Amino acid sequence: MKENHKVPFSALGVVLAIGIVFGDIGTSPLYVMRAILNALPAGQLSRPEYILGAVSCVIWTLTIQTTLKYVIITLRADNKGEGGILSLYALIRQKYRWAYVLAGIGAATLLADGIITPAMTVMSAIEGLNTIAPNIPVIPVTIAIVLILFLVQPFGTGSLGKYFGPLMIIWFTMMAVMGISQVITDFSVFRAFNPMYAINFLIEVPHTMFMLGAIFLCTTGAEALYSDLGHCGLKNIRISWIYVKAALILNYLGQAAWIINSHHVTHDTNPFFAMMPTWFSLVGVIMATLAAIIASQALISGSFTVISEAISLNIWPNVKIQYPTNIKGQLYIPSINHMMMVLCIIIILTMQSSMKLEAAYGLAITLSMLMTSVLLFLYFVKNNRPLWFSIPLTLFFVIIELSFFIANMQKFAHGGFVPIIIAGVLLLFMYSWYNGRRIKRHYTVYDQVDEQYINQIVKISEDTTIPKAATHLVYIVKANNKNFLESKIAYSLFKQTPKRADTYWFVRIKRTDEPYEFSYETTVYAPKKIFRINIRAGFKLGIHTDKYVNLIANELERHGLVDLSSRYPAMQDATDKRGDFKFMVVDRIFRNVHMNPSRQIIFGCYNLVKKLTTSDTQMYDIDPSLAVVETIPLRQVDHTEDQLRELLKQSAEESEA
Repeated sequence: MKENHKVPFSALGVVLAIGIVFGDIGTSPLYVMRAILNALPAGQLSRPEYILGAVSCVIWTLTIQTTLKYVIITLRADNKGEGGILSLYALIRQKYRWAYVLAGIGAATLLADGIITPAMTVMSAIEGLNTIAPNIPVIPVTIAIVLILFLVQPFGTGSLGKYFGPLMIIWFTMMAVMGISQVITDFSVFRAFNPMYAINFLIEVPHTMFMLGAIFLCTTGAEALYSDLGHCGLKNIRISWIYVKAALILNYLGQAAWIINSHHVTHDTNPFFAMMPTWFSLVGVIMATLAAIIASQALISGSFTVISEAISLNIWPNVKIQYPTNIKGQLYIPSINHMMMVLCIIIILTMQSSMKLEAAYGLAITLSMLMTSVLLFLYFVKNNRPLWFSIPLTLFFVIIELSFFIANMQKFAHGGFVPIIIAGVLLLFMYSWYNGRRIKRHYTVYDQVDEQYINQIVKISEDTTIPKAATHLVYIVKANNKNFLESKIAYSLFKQTPKRADTYWFVRIKRTDEPYEFSYETTVYAPKKIFRINIRAGFKLGIHTDKYVNLIANELERHGLVDLSSRYPAMQDATDKRGDFKFMVVDRIFRNVHMNPSRQIIFGCYNLVKKLTTSDTQMYDIDPSLAVVETIPLRQVDHTEDQLRELLKQSAEESEA
């Protein structure tokens, strides 16, 4: 069953997109112009050609980077309506499997950005209260808001989500009106649309690299915009961007007009709040705080989506995922939520102000954008787009993003190392998990499911001297070919402790690149006795083993292929005569296996990641009361009797010496 789950275009869809997609980029006016002022030399803060040049850079960055690259080009690279760097990788991984490294870097840096954004946006908004109440405790208030934001995630935001769109429309309208109120006093700021102002500014201004780092902050939400494609739909995002971009540019122009005509501008001035009328300041701060909360919520939800897709692509452990509401695509991952909350609070306590956070902000996301550009080029090649189009376009964006990356590297020692370290740790997790699984597969041995294999299972099933394990015994398997099973299954069934059951099920679940696909294939090894089920589940559906098995077993019973009733004599008169299910998860442990040092390190990291993040029961989302986890040696070195005698002889000689 393959369906196209693209979100249709509608007025409601446009409102939804404004509420979900543009939170990050929509709160950038809170700090972009302040960061630019902070990077300008003293005494030049109100110099018209500098201010107009800076705003010109902002306008053209939004046009080239956000509009052209993401809204027009990248959003077309969707995976059945789903977007984001991991969905882009899913489109090309059959041909370019090695590109998982690029996708991992992009995903890790996007997550690192998602950790800093709540601290950055909320603190910037709360600092706006300083104009009204100079003694406001910014840090405690920011921490309180961020804590509440993360603590409500388990309950879902479905009931609140319907207000996000209207609130963000009010926010963007407010920014546009604020901008217009200043622009009408100085129409000369419209000269900033001339790209020559941007070019001359970058040539003439001192510390150009610092300035580029500040300007880049205006487009940091572009990567998150691509990730929200599946929630909002292509046309809804494109249409709403017209309104959002107009509001942003009007506000930036208004801030420029206020700076040029003001005589009280300092490096600490935030023109966004400073240009507000005194009577409107409180309303402005409240709206900025609400917008910051909505932006943070969108990034937190986006982080959950990124991890969910990473799990499906086997580059993140299959951690527990919850679905707090019935709204499509809304999920909650406790481990990620807790990690982000702790790191976000640590960052707030460490940095103490949004100006210091600006130094840490933007560096990681430039790497994510670079990875998207390279993956986009591979996508073009895979789809046979002409090289005369693909190469120049990719080089154009890569040169721009490399310039921003080099500029943002100036921030590394001033706090930029924070998101890079976070992203580096996340990438290590991804790399270790992906390659640790590959190492395990390398050492996997398979048995053919032939007549002898099946007869052996039947004999165990009929041997009443063996204690019954369950009515229905379900083994989780990974062999692609339905005529083979991993040797660990035979070890568990026949050697370790023979497992007697009335019905045996061998279930393989494969995640597919189709977001909402669900299909299965059943092979009957022995009528009403032994079954093999191959399940294909889309990466948006996830793995829910016991639910899938029960669904399919009920379907097979309706067709008379299996008897699900209990075979225990004492249960024949029970109200619920359904037989019990037990799910067997067989894990292989390395014992006496020789690997080169690099593989040992990778596999050691893999085991550490697994212990820290998940269990086999959680990985397959099995009810713990129904699951049994067995461990068997992956490969054991066998010594002949002569070899053992020789070893004992050598040991004795060494003892005598």
